[in-house]
Amino acid sequence: MRLGLLQRVYPIYRRPFFERLGAALEGQFSLFAGQPRPQEGIRPATGLIHGHYFAARNLHLFWGPFYLCYQRNLLEWLRTWDPQVLIVEANPRYLSTNLAVRWMKERRRPVLGWGLGAPALVGPGAGWRRLGRLRFLEQFDGLIAYSRRGVEEYVAAGIPPVRVFLAPNAVAPRPVFPPPQRPLTVEQPTVLFVGRLQARKRVDWLIRACAEVSPSPRLWIVGDGPERPHLEQLARRFYPQTEFFGEKHGAELAPYFAQADLFVLPGTGGLAIQEAMSYALPVLVARGDGTQDDLVRPENGWQIPPDDYPALVKTLRAALTDLPALRRKGEASYRIVSQEINLERMVEAFLQAIAWVQADRGTLSKSFA
Repeated sequence: MRLGLLQRVYPIYRRPFFERLGAALEGQFSLFAGQPRPQEGIRPATGLIHGHYFAARNLHLFWGPFYLCYQRNLLEWLRTWDPQVLIVEANPRYLSTNLAVRWMKERRRPVLGWGLGAPALVGPGAGWRRLGRLRFLEQFDGLIAYSRRGVEEYVAAGIPPVRVFLAPNAVAPRPVFPPPQRPLTVEQPTVLFVGRLQARKRVDWLIRACAEVSPSPRLWIVGDGPERPHLEQLARRFYPQTEFFGEKHGAELAPYFAQADLFVLPGTGGLAIQEAMSYALPVLVARGDGTQDDLVRPENGWQIPPDDYPALVKTLRAALTDLPALRRKGEASYRIVSQEINLERMVEAFLQAIAWVQADRGTLSKSFA
């Protein structure tokens, strides 16, 4: 079975997933993806060990809410790889998607869409837009959602539940090491942030918030990006206990995760959450697109409203004043990524969805999930 997977870009954080998926398919896997715009801050990957990587020629059009992308050599890849099953991003802004779906349907082959979900549409023309979105989604033989919220949104949009599969978003494998043993008392707790230093990450708020709480924590910021000079200046002024360590990847991150007491992501994004949890860290994050809902629960951390600085200060203060509770939440984090949300489970969910659409293109009375 040859699987083709169509992506706008190939970020380096997705490579472990694609490698595991390709290995499960014994190399019968081809990824078609192009380059991001430089200002997106996405670190791209190239090549695959357990599969074939075909570089797309991305044509980026317009900006912001009007952004569109067209991949000019899509048909060349389809003819070369000739996939028996195709997975595409379920995003109508990617203009090549409809072309790929038509090519597969002409050959009576199934197509899966992979996406975040379908949030409720409101405002002028919402009814027509909902109808257009449903028509777009109905062209897929099945849909794979990143989160439970995404599953619920696809069903609410009109997709039969039997055609929607849950593959919780993961960037790290199931931990193979025991959780770090942390003491129940420390002189000064350590708060950790890992990520690209951009304005939307709200690291400036985290620096200011640490200055307002007691006990006063050490703040470790691991990452780099355009906001770093501004953040370093802000830290010197408001919170000199802040330490900047620059960009780290893979095994380089281990000592920071192992020695921290609390992991905080005050803005958008959240790729490092699962990895932090694999080191038995409790997590404090701003509520996002739904992928965090499955990872961050009351038993292992806190979700706060986005763009709510007082909530960040209040929650950070409460977290740091009860270290035994932090340790219990850290234990729950480790259990969640060990048993529920990891790369192995994500690959399993994709394979289940592929098997289902292969079985007479979704006419089975029940799914494998």
